[in-house]
Amino acid sequence: MVTVKIAAASGAFGEFQYPTPPLAVYPTKTIEAHRAFINRRRTLRPAEEYRTPTDTEWEDFLGHFERRKLSVGTCARAYGTACIHEHACVRCSLLRPDPAQRGRLLEIRDNLLDRIAEAEREGWLGENEGLRVSLAGAESKIDQLDAASGGAPIDLGMPRQAPAQPARQKGAAHR
Repeated sequence: MVTVKIAAASGAFGEFQYPTPPLAVYPTKTIEAHRAFINRRRTLRPAEEYRTPTDTEWEDFLGHFERRKLSVGTCARAYGTACIHEHACVRCSLLRPDPAQRGRLLEIRDNLLDRIAEAEREGWLGENEGLRVSLAGAESKIDQLDAASGGAPIDLGMPRQAPAQPARQKGAAHR
């Protein structure tokens, strides 16, 4: 068996901390087969794909992750892809809500409810439909946070000491 420590090759992921270093153990044959696969794959791809990125390319790559930070969480869309929802993030399944922003999501939901009521009063049917889609998205994000946190705290009560058990006599047979 061969022990392989998993580590990031660049400092871009230095913010992750583990109580103990991640460790995986693989048979030597598995490691050798994987290395052979990677080597075969590299021979099939253009060599320019394996060049060192320019400073501009690297900054653009790192900037992608900075631009994914939003007021209510983080956008998980892939590098180099455009936002298909035109930045209506609360509707998007790729928004990963931040638990610290639950209050903001509640405000968004309440605002949407007020706007839906206004649209109904004014007869703005198209507006009402779009607002309901956004409301469903906001409620979905709140549900995600609640599910991840395990819901409301559960009162377990105060622990009680169990009554004392009678002492066994020395030499008594165990059943």
